[in-house]
Amino acid sequence: MNQQVIVAGGGIGGLACALALARAGVRSVVLEQAEAFGEVGAGLQLGPNAVRVLAEWGLMDALQSCAAFPEALRVRDAHRANQLGHLRLGALALARHGQHYATLHRADLHGLLLSAVQRRPEVQLRLGARLASWTEDGEGVQVALEEGETLSGEALIGCDGLWSRVRAGLLGGPPVRATGHLAYRGMVRSVDLPTPLRANLVTAWLAPRLHVVHYPVKQGDWFNLVAVVQGQLPPGDDPQGWTHEAHASDLRRALGPACGELMAMVAAVPDWTLWPLNDRPALRGPHEQARGRVALLGDAAHPMRPYFAQGAAMAIEDAWTLGRLVQDREAGSDWALRLSRYARTRWQRNARVQKLSQRNGVVFHAQGMLRWARDSAMSMLGERLLDNTWLYDGPPEPMR
Repeated sequence: MNQQVIVAGGGIGGLACALALARAGVRSVVLEQAEAFGEVGAGLQLGPNAVRVLAEWGLMDALQSCAAFPEALRVRDAHRANQLGHLRLGALALARHGQHYATLHRADLHGLLLSAVQRRPEVQLRLGARLASWTEDGEGVQVALEEGETLSGEALIGCDGLWSRVRAGLLGGPPVRATGHLAYRGMVRSVDLPTPLRANLVTAWLAPRLHVVHYPVKQGDWFNLVAVVQGQLPPGDDPQGWTHEAHASDLRRALGPACGELMAMVAAVPDWTLWPLNDRPALRGPHEQARGRVALLGDAAHPMRPYFAQGAAMAIEDAWTLGRLVQDREAGSDWALRLSRYARTRWQRNARVQKLSQRNGVVFHAQGMLRWARDSAMSMLGERLLDNTWLYDGPPEPMR
């Protein structure tokens, strides 16, 4: 195919998009505003639905070289330490869903996608290239860069994250919304943890108005921790200017009467960062994921609260779907048709995950009767409540 697509954003979604297009024989230009490729943040989880895509793309060896594959998910009470729920992963996830459940550092996932893209002659990577505006006509899309250059392509895919300029030009509308939650993120070496805390598990600790999750990354050599508490920063405050001691002190105060095991895990973290969490309302229809020759992918379309561990997975699924549609000869080379089918395939699944992510934030932080009902449901329903076959058996084939 002698086509070129412009991909705005060189994060996980943008690189996955470029790789999927390259596998379908389509050239792309990836515009990354930073002067060097990199990925901030800490760990992430990839369910079998996302791992299935990486395996199809020939990236399982790369994933196994940097990820961990937990044996189970344990949900525990942050105050009393008792187990509330349990979901077997490991070999059982492989048997149930046909692929593994993986945990890894965000930078490692970005790195393996970048390496794969760099091996593809169909992909041109542009650093220091920031999209200023774009226009669409019957012939294609023209993208103006801040430095004055104009690029032309058959389509534009906005993979430029929560604060997407492509989305702003496509949909306009209100800015992102504050969730009222703050995320403390940290990493700790496994050898610096007491032996009982090194178990190959995803552990979620629940308490009123907060929760903590930790799991192994980097083949189990490190653990990623994230503690989410309810609250907002004072206006104009910059959490990145705070000291580790301030973060640690505030987090300990928020945790209150947490059990000794959880406090030991938190105390072992040598450095904390603090991030206010923002999102957008769930998608309301396919028109919010694509219009004409312009489409949105990943956080640009459907930013997720991190309470369902599917943000990166949905971006990877988006990219896979787009690649499959490009390979489908029935759509021909009509990019408006391709992107229409892409949006119709993806929007409801993405919206469902967005809504469940929002709901989980309420359930995780429950108080009073809702907390009692949550604990009772996990006790009675067990793995049936925690295993999401409809999700992990994806991604679904594109709609016709």
